Amino acid sequence: MGRMKSRKRSTSWAKLFERNLKTMTRMASTSTASTRRRASPLVAPSTLAPGGGTWTPGVAMGATGMRRFRIYRPPGIAFGERLPLMVMLHGCGQDANRFALSTKMNQLAARERFLVLYPEQDRIANGQGCWNWFATDNGRAYGEAALIMNAIDQACLLYPGDRTRVAVAGLSAGASMAALLVARHPERFKAVVMHSGIPPGTAHSGLSALGAMHGHRETPPLVAASWPPLLVVHGAADHVVSPQNGRAAARVWAEAADAQAGEVRRVQRGQRHPMQVTDFKRQGRTVATLVAVDRLAHAWSGGAAREPYSDGKGPDASRMAWAFASRQFRS
Repeated sequence: MGRMKSRKRSTSWAKLFERNLKTMTRMASTSTASTRRRASPLVAPSTLAPGGGTWTPGVAMGATGMRRFRIYRPPGIAFGERLPLMVMLHGCGQDANRFALSTKMNQLAARERFLVLYPEQDRIANGQGCWNWFATDNGRAYGEAALIMNAIDQACLLYPGDRTRVAVAGLSAGASMAALLVARHPERFKAVVMHSGIPPGTAHSGLSALGAMHGHRETPPLVAASWPPLLVVHGAADHVVSPQNGRAAARVWAEAADAQAGEVRRVQRGQRHPMQVTDFKRQGRTVATLVAVDRLAHAWSGGAAREPYSDGKGPDASRMAWAFASRQFRS
């Protein structure tokens, strides 16, 4: 009897805590921009959002713990309006602030009017700040995926996010986690963007992940043909995550949907690194697009030049990601 009462008290406490957390997050979302700036002294709002908008902290909770996140909202959102949501998963050695600065996705969101959610890995969960996308044997990967999904749900509940127009993009470990999210919840996403990542199912532990990074593991075939379209961006000079992984991701996505590769197109915009673009289509519908960027190492293509893991000379991956996602939102 005592244990039952204890469990009831624990459950009641958890529910109360969660309600209070939602209330606090809702209050934060409606506070003034100056208050938000004071709450985030490490971020210069004028740098992240020169066109205006808000940069709000939040926390997502779940059975396996909690994760912080940041959400960017463009200015001028009308009452009752719901905007598309781009989920951005950072790579190792980054956090939400650094990833936002590197990718410049918030500036693009201000112009194109969409929300950007940045879930953030806890350094206690991984000392390098990497998402544990590979830890499927012990279930840690699935726990982190569930927390990210909770952050997405919270963004759609407390902020004007449209649940029918959600895309996810990531860099390196973030790209691999993005693929895992889609593998577990394909119905929740309209598009997925993998930048310098490893396809799902290629690794199941830290040791196998190391082999996969160097292209020494085979990617198993996918069994779901109804996954959202995939955009792969990978540097041809990437010596951290082998470009073979980018090719493998596009190939298994295409094979699962019985899509055929089109002709490789060489594209160069101004003085930026040239890229080789391959579309995989089935009955006129793009299932996957592979963008192999010449001279690009392990870095976000077209990102802020002074940020780590960012190459300002590459074609703009943020623009490519949003253009790809927005096409799926309209289809």
